[in-house]
Amino acid sequence: MNYLKIYFLNLYSYVLFAIYSAVCIPLLVLFIALMSLMLGHRRAMKLVRRAIAWWSRGIMLVPYPFVKVRYENNSGDETGEPYIFVCNHRSFSDGFLMAVLPVEGVQVVNIWPFRIPVIGFFARLAGYLNIRMMQTEEFFEKALGLLRDNVSIIFFPEGTRSGSRKMGNFHSSAFRLALKSKAPIVPLCISGSENIPPKGSLLMRPGTIRVRRLQAITWSEYNEWSLYTLKNKVREIIGNELALMEQGA
Repeated sequence: MNYLKIYFLNLYSYVLFAIYSAVCIPLLVLFIALMSLMLGHRRAMKLVRRAIAWWSRGIMLVPYPFVKVRYENNSGDETGEPYIFVCNHRSFSDGFLMAVLPVEGVQVVNIWPFRIPVIGFFARLAGYLNIRMMQTEEFFEKALGLLRDNVSIIFFPEGTRSGSRKMGNFHSSAFRLALKSKAPIVPLCISGSENIPPKGSLLMRPGTIRVRRLQAITWSEYNEWSLYTLKNKVREIIGNELALMEQGA
């Protein structure tokens, strides 16, 4: 029975995803093209990122009720200022989950999303960043410019999906940017996505994905920390919260 449920979930979800994308993507491209002609670059980019969030939210609804997504805001931070979001990374689906955040955001992604026809097109259009495809100075210049324009930056500092509940080591780019920009750092915890789908497979399992936003770490709190201390403190905060989430808290 469990295998039948998994089979039905995947057949149902991928067929519905194909239909949804075939209808939605041309409409989004047309909408973006028309708005770009009418608006300035900054407002057009804002609409592009909003359109991507709409599309991603629709994708999250495709496997419902077999897969449920819960956004838990435990931060109390709704000031509207730009943040540096730092998130653990378990599955291909994690990038879509960032649509739950009520901010205009740009993700720092690996090389492979830019190579996927539809996803790569939208990632480039939205100004997503990849430090491996850019000179370091150019990366930080663009990221700092986005923060000045009130656009949040979303990092997955493990660099690749862990594929399990074990969290990998963090790279330093998010924390170098924080020290340069003095922006608040918001830890994000994703639990439950490791099998939706698992690493190396497209076969989704039923389950509940929880995205928990924690309280921001402000410049006044971390301004005296070294890069190494900052990176490891944030990793420790996320790791401790994930342990609580997986205990049912």
